[in-house]
Amino acid sequence: MTWVGVAGWDYPDWNGIVYPAGSSRGFDRLVRLARFVDLVEVNATFYRPVRPQVAASWVRRVSRYPGFRFTAKVHRSLTHEPCDDAPAAAASTLEGLRPLREAGLLGALLVQFPQSFHWTPESRERVGRVLDALAGWPAVVETRHASWDDDRAAAWIREHGAGWCVVDQPRVGRTAPPRPRVTSPVGYMRLHGRNERAWFATDVGRDARYDYLYSVDELKPLADAVHAMGAHASAVYAVANNHFRGQAVANALQLKHLLQGIAPEAPEELVAVYPALRGVVTSPRERLF
Repeated sequence: MTWVGVAGWDYPDWNGIVYPAGSSRGFDRLVRLARFVDLVEVNATFYRPVRPQVAASWVRRVSRYPGFRFTAKVHRSLTHEPCDDAPAAAASTLEGLRPLREAGLLGALLVQFPQSFHWTPESRERVGRVLDALAGWPAVVETRHASWDDDRAAAWIREHGAGWCVVDQPRVGRTAPPRPRVTSPVGYMRLHGRNERAWFATDVGRDARYDYLYSVDELKPLADAVHAMGAHASAVYAVANNHFRGQAVANALQLKHLLQGIAPEAPEELVAVYPALRGVVTSPRERLF
């Protein structure tokens, strides 16, 4: 089984592109997005653990879409900050996401380390502590530095029972390539875009860094990689993170088309902004006739 989706759903610049222009504060963006993609990666948990009641509301709100899934990032205290007590740091993340797990909707926990995190004994020790704290949960490790692009690193992740996150990112300096490895029953790929100019720039914000629209020719090898990963995993999650102006949604739908051989439904507004989707997707208006 392959799920294709996007990272996050609450972006103001998606109004008029993914969501109807002028949507009121009560408009449910999650329900709208679940109509078009297979999964959403929850990014908010990286910054602050959610309350179980919030995760339970997500379960209720997507109930009309059987098969929809969530993945979620663990809190940054486990990956980006000094952490002497991984079990304590992990506890609030796990408790908040428990309703997703109990409902069978949590595909993976993403343990995302920064570019500065290299393949060293100290790093391996830290990853081991974090994975021990997440024991019993479907953890996937994302590393971005090229020193991790090593079969020994993959074998070490496999021995610790975790999945390997395949990262498509700008090839600048010592960034890792998107090598399609699978180290657990869960396969995972994240598409960050390829905006080389802005990737390590210090004078740009998050939106500029992820401002990139993949071409179909760029997506085809990634679709082939996801397909190959499916031969070694029971579930594969492909997540587009090039979120600026809804580009992630456009590319996720193109990837669904390539992987699943279907013409997925797309928001009318998205097709108007990204006309390359015509002939690949259907829109609600088209289905009226």
